[in-house]
Amino acid sequence: MKKLLYFIPVLCVLALGITVFFNLKSKETIYNTYYVNGNTAGNLYNAGMFCENNGVVFFANPDDHNALYAMDIDGSNLKKLSNDSATYINADSNYVYYIKNTQTSSTEYAIDALYSFDKNVLCRIDRDGKNKITLDDAPCLYASLIGNYIYYLHYDKENASTLYKIGIDGENQKQLTKDKMFTCSSSGQYFFYNNMTTNGNLYRFDTATDTTALVWECNSYKPIVSADGDAYYLDVNANNALVHANINSGDSTYVTFDSIDLYNICGSYIFYQKYDQNGGALCMIKTDGSDGKELIRGDYCCINVTSTSIYFTDYRTGQVMYTPTQNPGELYSFHPGIVK
Repeated sequence: MKKLLYFIPVLCVLALGITVFFNLKSKETIYNTYYVNGNTAGNLYNAGMFCENNGVVFFANPDDHNALYAMDIDGSNLKKLSNDSATYINADSNYVYYIKNTQTSSTEYAIDALYSFDKNVLCRIDRDGKNKITLDDAPCLYASLIGNYIYYLHYDKENASTLYKIGIDGENQKQLTKDKMFTCSSSGQYFFYNNMTTNGNLYRFDTATDTTALVWECNSYKPIVSADGDAYYLDVNANNALVHANINSGDSTYVTFDSIDLYNICGSYIFYQKYDQNGGALCMIKTDGSDGKELIRGDYCCINVTSTSIYFTDYRTGQVMYTPTQNPGELYSFHPGIVK
Protein backbone atom coordinates (compact mmCIF):
# COMPACT_ATOMS: atom_id res chain seq x y z
CA MET A 1 0.00 0.00 0.00
CA LYS A 2 2.86 2.38 0.87
CA LYS A 3 4.47 1.65 -2.51
CA LEU A 4 1.19 2.47 -4.25
CA LEU A 5 0.91 5.75 -2.36
CA TYR A 6 4.49 6.53 -3.34
CA PHE A 7 3.86 5.89 -7.04
CA ILE A 8 0.67 7.98 -7.30
CA PRO A 9 2.49 11.34 -7.05
CA VAL A 10 5.18 10.06 -9.39
CA LEU A 11 2.55 9.09 -11.95
CA CYS A 12 0.85 12.47 -11.57
CA VAL A 13 4.12 14.31 -12.16
CA LEU A 14 4.87 12.07 -15.13
CA ALA A 15 1.40 12.65 -16.61
CA LEU A 16 1.77 16.40 -16.10
CA GLY A 17 5.18 16.34 -17.75
CA ILE A 18 3.83 14.42 -20.75
CA THR A 19 0.94 16.87 -21.08
CA VAL A 20 3.24 19.87 -20.96
CA PHE A 21 5.58 18.22 -23.46
CA PHE A 22 2.86 17.58 -26.02
CA ASN A 23 1.38 21.04 -25.50
CA LEU A 24 4.75 22.57 -26.26
CA LYS A 25 5.26 20.27 -29.24
CA SER A 26 1.85 21.24 -30.63
CA LYS A 27 2.90 24.89 -30.57
CA GLU A 28 6.20 24.33 -32.35
CA THR A 29 6.15 25.56 -35.94
CA ILE A 30 6.42 22.85 -38.57
CA TYR A 31 8.43 24.24 -41.47
CA ASN A 32 8.05 23.45 -45.16
CA THR A 33 10.86 21.58 -46.86
CA TYR A 34 10.30 23.18 -50.28
CA TYR A 35 8.97 26.38 -51.84
CA VAL A 36 5.29 25.58 -51.43
CA ASN A 37 2.90 28.17 -52.89
CA GLY A 38 -0.12 28.85 -50.72
CA ASN A 39 -2.80 29.58 -53.33
CA THR A 40 -3.21 30.26 -57.04
CA ALA A 41 -2.50 33.68 -58.52
CA GLY A 42 -6.04 34.06 -59.85
CA ASN A 43 -7.58 33.34 -56.46
CA LEU A 44 -5.29 35.73 -54.59
CA TYR A 45 -5.94 38.56 -57.05
CA ASN A 46 -9.61 37.92 -56.24
CA ALA A 47 -9.21 38.21 -52.45
CA GLY A 48 -8.36 34.52 -51.90
CA MET A 49 -11.81 33.55 -50.67
CA PHE A 50 -11.19 29.88 -51.60
CA CYS A 51 -8.03 27.78 -51.34
CA GLU A 52 -7.76 24.10 -52.30
CA ASN A 53 -4.93 22.11 -50.73
CA ASN A 54 -4.38 18.35 -50.30
CA GLY A 55 -8.01 17.44 -50.98
CA VAL A 56 -9.50 20.15 -48.72
CA VAL A 57 -11.10 23.46 -49.69
CA PHE A 58 -10.61 26.26 -47.16
CA PHE A 59 -12.99 29.14 -47.73
CA ALA A 60 -14.78 32.19 -46.37
CA ASN A 61 -18.33 31.00 -45.72
CA PRO A 62 -20.89 33.52 -47.04
CA ASP A 63 -23.60 31.87 -44.92
CA ASP A 64 -21.63 32.63 -41.74
CA HIS A 65 -20.32 36.19 -42.23
CA ASN A 66 -17.31 34.86 -44.19
CA ALA A 67 -15.99 32.84 -41.24
CA LEU A 68 -13.11 30.48 -42.06
CA TYR A 69 -14.41 27.01 -42.99
CA ALA A 70 -13.14 23.80 -44.56
CA MET A 71 -14.87 21.19 -46.69
CA ASP A 72 -13.98 18.25 -48.89
CA ILE A 73 -13.71 18.91 -52.63
CA ASP A 74 -17.22 17.56 -53.19
CA GLY A 75 -18.65 19.95 -50.57
CA SER A 76 -19.06 17.35 -47.85
CA ASN A 77 -17.53 17.19 -44.36
CA LEU A 78 -18.13 20.87 -43.60
CA LYS A 79 -16.07 22.20 -40.66
CA LYS A 80 -15.78 25.60 -39.03
CA LEU A 81 -12.18 26.53 -38.25
CA SER A 82 -12.62 30.07 -36.92
CA ASN A 83 -15.16 32.84 -36.46
CA ASP A 84 -12.68 35.18 -38.16
CA SER A 85 -13.84 36.83 -41.37
CA ALA A 86 -11.16 35.52 -43.75
CA THR A 87 -9.62 36.77 -46.99
CA TYR A 88 -6.38 35.96 -48.85
CA ILE A 89 -6.48 32.35 -47.66
CA ASN A 90 -3.31 30.27 -48.13
CA ALA A 91 -2.55 26.73 -47.00
CA ASP A 92 0.24 24.19 -46.73
CA SER A 93 0.32 20.68 -45.25
CA ASN A 94 0.17 21.97 -41.67
CA TYR A 95 -1.44 25.41 -41.50
CA VAL A 96 -3.93 27.80 -42.99
CA TYR A 97 -2.86 31.43 -43.34
CA TYR A 98 -5.29 34.27 -43.89
CA ILE A 99 -6.00 37.92 -43.38
CA LYS A 100 -8.66 38.55 -40.76
CA ASN A 101 -10.93 41.56 -40.91
CA THR A 102 -11.24 42.77 -37.33
CA GLN A 103 -14.33 44.87 -37.88
CA THR A 104 -16.65 42.74 -40.01
CA SER A 105 -20.14 42.63 -38.55
CA SER A 106 -23.10 40.45 -39.42
CA THR A 107 -24.25 43.08 -41.94
CA GLU A 108 -20.96 43.32 -43.82
CA TYR A 109 -19.69 41.24 -46.71
CA ALA A 110 -16.21 40.23 -47.77
CA ILE A 111 -16.17 43.12 -50.22
CA ASP A 112 -16.07 45.52 -47.29
CA ALA A 113 -12.99 43.77 -45.94
CA LEU A 114 -11.20 44.17 -49.26
CA TYR A 115 -11.33 47.94 -49.04
CA SER A 116 -10.85 48.34 -45.28
CA PHE A 117 -7.21 47.24 -45.11
CA ASP A 118 -6.65 49.31 -42.00
CA LYS A 119 -8.68 46.73 -40.09
CA ASN A 120 -6.92 43.62 -41.46
CA VAL A 121 -4.39 41.46 -39.57
CA LEU A 122 -2.38 38.44 -40.71
CA CYS A 123 -3.07 35.12 -38.96
CA ARG A 124 -2.07 31.45 -38.95
CA ILE A 125 -4.14 28.53 -37.69
CA ASP A 126 -3.77 24.75 -37.71
CA ARG A 127 -5.66 22.95 -40.44
CA ASP A 128 -8.03 21.59 -37.79
CA GLY A 129 -8.77 25.06 -36.42
CA LYS A 130 -6.52 24.90 -33.34
CA ASN A 131 -3.64 27.10 -32.14
CA LYS A 132 -4.44 30.36 -33.92
CA ILE A 133 -1.71 32.99 -33.75
CA THR A 134 -1.38 36.51 -35.14
CA LEU A 135 1.65 36.93 -37.40
CA ASP A 136 1.27 40.68 -37.95
CA ASP A 137 -1.30 42.84 -36.19
CA ALA A 138 -0.60 45.87 -38.39
CA PRO A 139 -2.88 46.55 -41.39
CA CYS A 140 -1.98 44.22 -44.25
CA LEU A 141 -3.26 42.91 -47.58
CA TYR A 142 -2.46 40.52 -50.45
CA ALA A 143 -0.79 37.75 -48.44
CA SER A 144 0.97 34.98 -50.35
CA LEU A 145 2.74 31.94 -48.86
CA ILE A 146 6.05 31.04 -50.53
CA GLY A 147 8.08 28.40 -48.72
CA ASN A 148 8.39 29.40 -45.08
CA TYR A 149 7.53 33.08 -45.52
CA ILE A 150 4.43 35.12 -46.13
CA TYR A 151 4.91 37.97 -48.62
CA TYR A 152 2.36 40.74 -48.28
CA LEU A 153 1.58 44.45 -48.28
CA HIS A 154 2.13 45.96 -44.84
CA TYR A 155 0.71 49.37 -44.00
CA ASP A 156 2.03 51.99 -41.61
CA LYS A 157 1.56 55.76 -41.42
CA GLU A 158 5.17 56.52 -42.31
CA ASN A 159 5.48 54.43 -45.49
CA ALA A 160 1.88 53.59 -46.43
CA SER A 161 1.69 50.18 -48.19
CA THR A 162 5.06 48.51 -48.78
CA LEU A 163 6.29 44.98 -49.46
CA TYR A 164 7.05 42.90 -46.36
CA LYS A 165 7.81 39.31 -45.56
CA ILE A 166 7.44 37.42 -42.30
CA GLY A 167 8.26 33.85 -41.33
CA ILE A 168 5.39 31.40 -40.84
CA ASP A 169 6.51 31.31 -37.18
CA GLY A 170 5.94 35.05 -36.87
CA GLU A 171 9.67 35.79 -36.77
CA ASN A 172 12.11 37.59 -39.08
CA GLN A 173 9.73 40.27 -40.28
CA LYS A 174 11.39 42.52 -42.86
CA GLN A 175 10.50 45.33 -45.22
CA LEU A 176 11.79 44.29 -48.64
CA THR A 177 11.06 47.42 -50.62
CA LYS A 178 9.02 50.58 -50.29
CA ASP A 179 7.38 49.82 -53.62
CA LYS A 180 3.83 48.56 -53.64
CA MET A 181 3.47 45.27 -55.52
CA PHE A 182 1.13 42.31 -55.69
CA THR A 183 2.68 39.04 -54.53
CA CYS A 184 -0.08 36.81 -55.93
CA SER A 185 1.52 35.13 -58.92
CA SER A 186 4.01 32.75 -57.33
CA SER A 187 5.82 29.82 -58.91
CA GLY A 188 8.23 27.95 -56.67
CA GLN A 189 10.67 30.42 -55.16
CA TYR A 190 9.56 33.26 -57.46
CA PHE A 191 6.65 35.62 -57.74
CA PHE A 192 5.85 37.81 -60.74
CA TYR A 193 4.52 41.33 -60.52
CA ASN A 194 3.88 44.43 -62.59
CA ASN A 195 5.73 47.61 -61.71
CA MET A 196 3.18 50.09 -60.34
CA THR A 197 5.63 52.91 -59.63
CA THR A 198 7.30 53.91 -62.91
CA ASN A 199 5.93 51.56 -65.61
CA GLY A 200 3.90 48.40 -66.06
CA ASN A 201 6.81 46.13 -66.97
CA LEU A 202 6.64 42.53 -65.80
CA TYR A 203 9.24 41.57 -63.18
CA ARG A 204 10.25 38.42 -61.34
CA PHE A 205 11.08 38.50 -57.65
CA ASP A 206 13.42 35.78 -56.34
CA THR A 207 12.54 35.04 -52.70
CA ALA A 208 15.77 33.10 -52.22
CA THR A 209 17.81 36.29 -52.70
CA ASP A 210 15.15 39.03 -52.38
CA THR A 211 16.16 40.41 -55.78
CA THR A 212 14.16 41.39 -58.87
CA ALA A 213 14.70 40.98 -62.61
CA LEU A 214 12.88 42.41 -65.64
CA VAL A 215 11.30 39.63 -67.72
CA TRP A 216 8.87 41.37 -70.11
CA GLU A 217 8.51 44.94 -71.33
CA CYS A 218 4.86 45.96 -71.41
CA ASN A 219 2.31 48.01 -69.52
CA SER A 220 0.70 45.18 -67.61
CA TYR A 221 -1.60 44.75 -64.65
CA LYS A 222 -2.19 41.67 -62.47
CA PRO A 223 -0.05 39.16 -64.39
CA ILE A 224 -0.47 35.41 -63.96
CA VAL A 225 2.73 33.58 -64.94
CA SER A 226 3.41 29.84 -64.90
CA ALA A 227 6.71 28.06 -64.35
CA ASP A 228 7.22 27.56 -68.09
CA GLY A 229 6.87 31.28 -68.84
CA ASP A 230 3.26 31.18 -69.98
CA ALA A 231 1.78 34.55 -68.99
CA TYR A 232 -1.54 36.37 -68.97
CA TYR A 233 -1.97 40.01 -68.05
CA LEU A 234 -4.22 43.02 -68.55
CA ASP A 235 -2.79 45.48 -71.08
CA VAL A 236 -3.17 48.96 -69.59
CA ASN A 237 -2.40 50.56 -72.97
CA ALA A 238 -5.33 48.69 -74.54
CA ASN A 239 -7.98 49.55 -71.93
CA ASN A 240 -7.22 46.43 -69.87
CA ALA A 241 -7.63 43.96 -72.71
CA LEU A 242 -6.35 40.47 -71.86
CA VAL A 243 -3.02 39.38 -73.33
CA HIS A 244 -1.55 35.88 -73.55
CA ALA A 245 2.23 35.86 -73.89
CA ASN A 246 5.20 33.55 -73.47
CA ILE A 247 8.09 35.39 -71.83
CA ASN A 248 10.57 32.77 -73.10
CA SER A 249 9.62 32.76 -76.79
CA GLY A 250 8.58 36.41 -76.98
CA ASP A 251 5.23 35.59 -78.60
CA SER A 252 2.05 37.38 -77.54
CA THR A 253 -1.57 37.75 -78.63
CA TYR A 254 -4.80 39.25 -77.37
CA VAL A 255 -7.33 36.82 -75.91
CA THR A 256 -10.11 39.44 -75.85
CA PHE A 257 -10.33 43.19 -76.31
CA ASP A 258 -13.02 43.50 -73.66
CA SER A 259 -12.13 45.96 -70.91
CA ILE A 260 -11.54 43.74 -67.87
CA ASP A 261 -11.74 44.60 -64.19
CA LEU A 262 -10.59 41.20 -62.86
CA TYR A 263 -10.12 37.65 -64.09
CA ASN A 264 -9.17 34.10 -63.17
CA ILE A 265 -8.03 31.07 -65.14
CA CYS A 266 -9.51 27.58 -64.88
CA GLY A 267 -8.03 25.00 -67.21
CA SER A 268 -8.82 26.01 -70.80
CA TYR A 269 -11.23 28.79 -69.73
CA ILE A 270 -10.82 32.31 -68.44
CA PHE A 271 -13.55 33.89 -66.34
CA TYR A 272 -13.63 37.67 -66.08
CA GLN A 273 -15.66 40.71 -65.11
CA LYS A 274 -16.18 42.92 -68.15
CA TYR A 275 -16.43 46.66 -67.72
CA ASP A 276 -19.15 48.34 -69.74
CA GLN A 277 -20.46 51.88 -69.22
CA ASN A 278 -23.93 50.50 -69.90
CA GLY A 279 -23.50 47.76 -67.29
CA GLY A 280 -20.88 45.10 -66.63
CA ALA A 281 -21.10 41.34 -67.03
CA LEU A 282 -19.41 38.19 -65.84
CA CYS A 283 -17.99 36.45 -68.91
CA MET A 284 -16.09 33.35 -69.92
CA ILE A 285 -13.81 32.65 -72.86
CA LYS A 286 -11.38 29.92 -73.86
CA THR A 287 -7.67 30.65 -73.43
CA ASP A 288 -7.28 30.64 -77.23
CA GLY A 289 -9.85 33.47 -77.51
CA SER A 290 -12.73 31.35 -78.80
CA ASP A 291 -16.23 30.66 -77.44
CA GLY A 292 -16.57 33.92 -75.54
CA LYS A 293 -19.94 34.58 -73.89
CA GLU A 294 -21.64 36.42 -71.07
CA LEU A 295 -22.74 34.31 -68.10
CA ILE A 296 -24.71 36.96 -66.23
CA ARG A 297 -25.16 40.72 -66.39
CA GLY A 298 -24.14 42.81 -63.40
CA ASP A 299 -21.08 43.60 -61.30
CA TYR A 300 -19.26 40.65 -59.78
CA CYS A 301 -15.99 40.19 -57.93
CA CYS A 302 -13.95 37.57 -56.04
CA ILE A 303 -13.75 35.07 -58.91
CA ASN A 304 -12.19 32.02 -57.22
CA VAL A 305 -11.43 28.61 -58.67
CA THR A 306 -11.24 25.10 -57.20
CA SER A 307 -10.98 21.81 -59.05
CA THR A 308 -14.78 21.48 -59.11
CA SER A 309 -16.23 25.00 -59.20
CA ILE A 310 -15.76 28.62 -60.19
CA TYR A 311 -17.13 30.92 -57.48
CA PHE A 312 -17.95 34.61 -57.80
CA THR A 313 -19.67 37.24 -55.65
CA ASP A 314 -22.34 39.79 -56.43
CA TYR A 315 -20.62 43.08 -55.65
CA ARG A 316 -23.74 44.74 -54.31
CA THR A 317 -25.43 41.97 -52.32
CA GLY A 318 -22.52 39.69 -51.34
CA GLN A 319 -24.39 36.66 -52.75
CA VAL A 320 -21.92 33.97 -53.84
CA MET A 321 -22.68 31.92 -56.93
CA TYR A 322 -20.80 29.18 -58.76
CA THR A 323 -20.61 27.24 -61.97
CA PRO A 324 -19.02 23.76 -62.35
CA THR A 325 -15.58 23.43 -63.90
CA GLN A 326 -16.95 20.59 -66.01
CA ASN A 327 -19.14 22.13 -68.72
CA PRO A 328 -19.27 25.57 -67.08
CA GLY A 329 -22.12 27.92 -67.82
CA GLU A 330 -25.10 27.02 -65.66
CA LEU A 331 -25.15 29.09 -62.45
CA TYR A 332 -26.05 28.06 -58.91
CA SER A 333 -26.26 29.85 -55.56
CA PHE A 334 -23.60 28.79 -53.04
CA HIS A 335 -25.04 28.04 -49.60
CA PRO A 336 -22.80 25.55 -47.75
CA GLY A 337 -24.66 26.00 -44.45
CA ILE A 338 -23.48 26.86 -40.95
CA VAL A 339 -21.71 24.77 -38.32
CA LYS A 340 -22.52 25.94 -34.80
